Amino acid sequence: MDNKEFKLIAKTFQGLEDVLAEELTSLGANNIEKGNRMVSFTGDKEMMYRANFCLRTAIRILKPIREFKATDAEDLYDEVKKIEWEEYMDNKTTFKIDTVVFSDEFHHSKFVAYKVKDGIADYFREKTGNRPNVVLTNPMLIINVHISGDFVTISLDSSGESLHKRGYREGTVDAPLNEVLAAGMIMLAGWDGQCDLIDPMCGSGTILVEAALIARNVWPGVFRKEYAFEKWKDFNPSMLDAIYNDDSQEREFSHKIYGYDINRQCVAISQANVKSAGMTDVVEVAQRDMADFVRPAEKAIMITNPPYGERITTDNLLEFYGLIGQKLKHEFSNNDAWIISYREECFDKIGMRPSTKYALFNGALECEYRHYQIFDGRLSDRRNEGMDIKSDEEREHNKTYKPHRHEEAKDDGREVTGFNRDRKPFEKKKKVYEPFMSLIQTRPEDREDSDRRRSGFGDKRRGDERRPFGDKFDRHKSNRSFDNKREPRKPFKEDGKRPSGKGRERKWGFDSEGRPFRKKDED
Repeated sequence: MDNKEFKLIAKTFQGLEDVLAEELTSLGANNIEKGNRMVSFTGDKEMMYRANFCLRTAIRILKPIREFKATDAEDLYDEVKKIEWEEYMDNKTTFKIDTVVFSDEFHHSKFVAYKVKDGIADYFREKTGNRPNVVLTNPMLIINVHISGDFVTISLDSSGESLHKRGYREGTVDAPLNEVLAAGMIMLAGWDGQCDLIDPMCGSGTILVEAALIARNVWPGVFRKEYAFEKWKDFNPSMLDAIYNDDSQEREFSHKIYGYDINRQCVAISQANVKSAGMTDVVEVAQRDMADFVRPAEKAIMITNPPYGERITTDNLLEFYGLIGQKLKHEFSNNDAWIISYREECFDKIGMRPSTKYALFNGALECEYRHYQIFDGRLSDRRNEGMDIKSDEEREHNKTYKPHRHEEAKDDGREVTGFNRDRKPFEKKKKVYEPFMSLIQTRPEDREDSDRRRSGFGDKRRGDERRPFGDKFDRHKSNRSFDNKREPRKPFKEDGKRPSGKGRERKWGFDSEGRPFRKKDED
């Protein structure tokens, strides 16, 4: 039945789990649980279709069909054969297997794919005498295998191509911003069309188009040509058509979205992508250097992805980020700017303290997405207007205050002696040898085992070790021999007495092996 609920998994980029969970809540999904780069939920067939069609921050939607534990390849093969595959395919269905493996038991993802393929093929061969074929391009069914440790999840991929491939892109540039990441950045900024939006380094225009779709509440699936679930045996085309033709959620957008870039080719590509998305009436793209950026006429928010110096290089990169900071201070006051970048030294050149930071991945690069509130005038006036801005005292306190390592603070009843980098208190560990510290720090007459031999505390041959000497710690050289209870022996005088006091003989010394010898008189 189409209204029967089942478990679904929406995959996303790290750092966008909260945004994706909010999207699923607005769609009406049930039992939403956030994980690492994924959000699980439950819904019926229509919810699965809507998740593919409407979610902006999802990469793909998976439908788990079986979960089990497997400790070796034979267990995996046997469990795959237990699945009733005729519910999802037949011996004429072409299929492909995608694998994701994080396990000590299974070391090679391709080997996992081969064993799953053998299990499916043998299942149909035993039942029908024929087996389905594996194809790598345009298969009728995509099977996803996820292994974490010994826990295996077999799922059907309902999306096919990654959902970031919206379908409106006509051209691209070097290192283009992923559409899912661009949408997530806009939604993290909290912008939904309430003011103008500017991207002064727009590249291929991904942020511009995604912002226009969000402002008008146009679902990203309207440009998509095909989903993987359209080839499933239980596909309901009328249900998908109803979702596609439903534009009741779309709205008007009364502001503007502006995009600039110094590269003429990037401007042309951006204009082509904006036209393909049907957003030319709300998006304007022009060629302009960041050095020529001027104050916008209306209140605006800036969301941009400047060069990092990795795949795209810019001459004098740090100087360029310094220019960004100067333009924000002098030409963008009383507005908000959101900037994603990779290098800490680049952020430092902007010269402003961010109010918010998010850790996001742009491809394989672990980046930071920072929010800058630019304002002029007195800080107290801005705070009276309701803006959540830290005072200079609060900023200076956070910057300079470092509790003394012996200072005690309280947090949930725990005594702490310091704070970690996230300003959370912790208790520092004592770098001592606990088994015998109580013996060292008490007087011999107060010890219960005062007759214990001190030589048992450590090995004298290891001169680098800290071990008790008397009632204190001391450090000894390994090439000397010491009595366990007394000071190092002094050399004897000719009369058989040790030198002591003011009359101590000073003509004695030690050779390289630590043996005493008589110094020659200096005549």
